[in-house]
Parts: sequence; C-alpha cells; structure tokens
Amino acid sequence: MNGVLIVTGASRGIGAATAIEGARRGYAVCVNYRRDAAAADLVVARIRDAGGRAIAVAADVSFESDVLRLFETVDRELGTLTALVNNVGVLEQQMRVETMTADRLNRIWTTNITSAFLCAREAVLRMSTKRGGRGGAIVNVSSAASRLGSSNEYVDYAASKGAMDTLTIGLAKEVADEGVRVNAVRPGFIYTDIHASGGEPGRVDRVKTSVPMQRGGRPEEVAAAIVWLLSDEASFTTGGFVDVAGGR
Repeated sequence: MNGVLIVTGASRGIGAATAIEGARRGYAVCVNYRRDAAAADLVVARIRDAGGRAIAVAADVSFESDVLRLFETVDRELGTLTALVNNVGVLEQQMRVETMTADRLNRIWTTNITSAFLCAREAVLRMSTKRGGRGGAIVNVSSAASRLGSSNEYVDYAASKGAMDTLTIGLAKEVADEGVRVNAVRPGFIYTDIHASGGEPGRVDRVKTSVPMQRGGRPEEVAAAIVWLLSDEASFTTGGFVDVAGGR
C-alpha cells in the first residue's frame, strides 16, 4: 500500500493509532492537530523511527482557511492525496438536552460536522477521476452513539455523528463512479482521552459491562478497521459502516 494520507485530529487516541498504522502500511502521513504540537511531534517521531514518512500540520479543520492551508501543505510536502480519515471530534460535559446552549451546539456541529464536509470536499477535488485525480478513499470516524443516542449524556455528540453517517452515505453515492470510496467506522467505548472532555475520564470502565464483549476497546483496534477500509482489500466497499463496538 502506497499513497498519501491525512488523518485529522491525529495527535492522540484513534487518530494517532491510525496515523501509525497507516504509515506501517506504506502511506506518507500528515498528522493533523489543533493545539498539542508536542503530542503530534511524538506521533511523527514514532513513524519516522520505524522508517516511515510523516509531517505534522497544525490546523483547526472547523475553519475553511485552515483546511485549505492543510491540504495545500500536504500537496507541497507529501504529494498527491490518496486517503483521508475524518477523525477529529469533540464532546462537552455530560448533560441533558434541556440544559444545552446554542453556543455548545454550534461548537459541536462546527468541529464534528463542518470539518468533515470541508475536508471531504478538498479530498474529492484531488482524488476524483473526473477532475484529473487517480481515485482514493475516505473514512469517516463516526460513533456507535449515532445508533444509540447517548441519552442523558451527549445527545448533541450523537446527533453530530448521525450527520456524519448521512455524509458517508450521500457522498459515497456522489463519487462512486469517480474512483473515490467513502466509508465509516463506528467505534463504541474506546479507551481514549475524549472521555475526560466530558468530565468522566473513567467512563469506559464504568460502562464496559454493558458491552457484550465485557470490555472497552483499544484505539489500535479501531485503526485496523479504518486502514482496512482505506486499502484495496475493501475495493468494492463504499457507503458502508464497520461497527467497532464489542457487539453493542
């Protein structure tokens, strides 16, 4: 497997694991991050130490200007884009819908939905065979929450992931005859730092008994599914979903 891969939000968690696995499979990787340059540099160092090629690029992908700069940097420093993983996502403190503010909702929508649309747009502009590209693959990191709703905790986050599911289906159909495949993974309870953002760092351990497999997942398990969807092994798969949620 060769090509150029952008992973958004790749300084930690599922994004970092995906960047590392993608590099192991032969991609030149752009490790996108927003603020934590030290963490992103560590991911890049791990890739380079293993003989891979990687760069770290700071960009808040909820802003169009940052997205344009990110993709232009990759064009210039890594070459022709062939793969995109829309991984970046945020959640906020656990609460019921009746107490959510418009500011909170707008932060969730912009980061979790607008970023995916903007990055997918730029990827298609480069990959589509109708625009002179060589084809490629996009994987959106959704969530099992899009199916389950996350009531009493993160209905807004779940709704944003529902929008990502719809983006996956609609865009896959738009570009299916242009050499571009679009799929999604839906992780369940995974041991990452995102749970601390919601005010409960130990959330996975609290809820893991609700998972049929009776455990939380590891970022590397999600990354393996993502990289498979990017690969030629999934060459006839588009508009599809892989649930990485332990049976939940």
